[in-house]
Amino acid sequence: MFGRVKPLDAILATAEKKSLHRSLGPVQLTLLGVGAIIGTGIFVLTAAAAQKAGPGMLWSFVIAGFVCAVAALCYSELASMVPVSGSAYTYSYAVVGEILAWMVGWALILEYAVAASAVSVGWSGYFMGLLKSWTGFELPAALAAGPTWSLTGVDFSSGVINVPAIVVALSVTALLMIGTKESATFNAILVAIKVTALIMFIALALPAMNGEHFAPFAPNGWFGPPGTSGMGIVGAAASIFFAYVGFDAVSTAAEETKNPQRNVPIGLIGSLAICTIFYLFVAAGAIGAIGAQPTELGVQPGSPEFARQCAALAQQGQEPLVCSKEALAHVLRAINYTWAGDLIGLAANLALPSVILMMLYGQTRIFFVMARDGLLPEKLATVHPKWKTPHIVTMLTGIFVAIAAALLPVGQLADISNSGTLFAFFMVSIAVVVLRLKDPKRVRPFRTPFVWVIAPISALGCLALYFNLPPEAMLVLPVWGGIGLVVYFSYGRRKSHVGLGKIEIHEDDPDAPPQPVPPI
Repeated sequence: MFGRVKPLDAILATAEKKSLHRSLGPVQLTLLGVGAIIGTGIFVLTAAAAQKAGPGMLWSFVIAGFVCAVAALCYSELASMVPVSGSAYTYSYAVVGEILAWMVGWALILEYAVAASAVSVGWSGYFMGLLKSWTGFELPAALAAGPTWSLTGVDFSSGVINVPAIVVALSVTALLMIGTKESATFNAILVAIKVTALIMFIALALPAMNGEHFAPFAPNGWFGPPGTSGMGIVGAAASIFFAYVGFDAVSTAAEETKNPQRNVPIGLIGSLAICTIFYLFVAAGAIGAIGAQPTELGVQPGSPEFARQCAALAQQGQEPLVCSKEALAHVLRAINYTWAGDLIGLAANLALPSVILMMLYGQTRIFFVMARDGLLPEKLATVHPKWKTPHIVTMLTGIFVAIAAALLPVGQLADISNSGTLFAFFMVSIAVVVLRLKDPKRVRPFRTPFVWVIAPISALGCLALYFNLPPEAMLVLPVWGGIGLVVYFSYGRRKSHVGLGKIEIHEDDPDAPPQPVPPI
């Protein structure tokens, strides 16, 4: 079962034969990472983190950033050795075998697609807030948000379907299907818009800081009140992890990178470091300006009870940070910078669709790599004769993303995405150690420092955050994994190119996609 390993030399030969245009340097890669990382996580999930941890979410950002940093070091070694598409899926195929690689690829589908849904919901909140601020118009609650879900049932009191999220998800899907590719210059402009918005927020919020807003610092403690799950500082870290995970999108661009052995690690770690600094200042500004105390201790954000509490506060004319769907814009409006709040909202409206595009792009690339290996129907990777894009898989992915965005709140989507991401990162942490043992003499342009310490810390950190997710999010991964195993044993195992002894250069196939420019 575990004997099917795609030879590393064959994977590297594939990359060389494909000969994609290598045009991305270290600065462009870092911008690619910053562009993928800064998005719904910091613009929206600040509110969910506050409900879980209160001001203690500052530690949550540090914990999540640390786990991402050690995972990035493991990613860097593998990405510099195996500069090909497929990210953790490809690495796993070369090291731990087909079935585990399939599970990683299946989890990455969960990561990218659900992340795109979460960003769509985040965009919806900022769009509706800006529309209300500028025109006074707002959609009925039933059409502006999806219902809230729990293990005990569904509550439609907060909303029925998120129409703006559907519109943006399907619009971005259509753009990606017809082959819209953003230039590196346009990507740099979008990154500049997001970074400028965060700098403006920090400059206006920090002077309004009130030390009293930091007490109590950890109202829900480190792990939440007794009898709760996924709460407290560590529970918030498991959720806010979503705010960092875009850095692994850098590794999917390895085939389009000049000198990937040097530049991929720079892009991975550099983008992560820049975003961590921004996040801490933004979180401190939000807490200090208006406070970040939970509505009630132990109540999960996105739960029916939380929705009822926020609705009750809204009737009293109150909207604490934890209840806001546009956290950063709300903070600035609350301290009488309405114009700046509107600008933050405008920046989010302009820039977040580009993150959706990156997530959808990454998703379709994972699908394509799995299809070219025979593990999924190769028809999925068919390239449109006119648009020159894998339109079938892009359309199917976009429909799934739109449905999830329509029906789930952003916090739950982020937690579900995190469950798939943490599994993929865990497997990368294992793979880097296994490859050191199996092939110690292979050239490693970038070596993970203190790998026998860093890799176990990364693996354990991923496990710790996974087990501090809400119960519903933890359950999604084994259920999704079970579905994946059914698909693998009923189709993928029989059709696998490696299983059939075919390790040829798949990129020469007629269905190979055109040379892509990774969008953001």
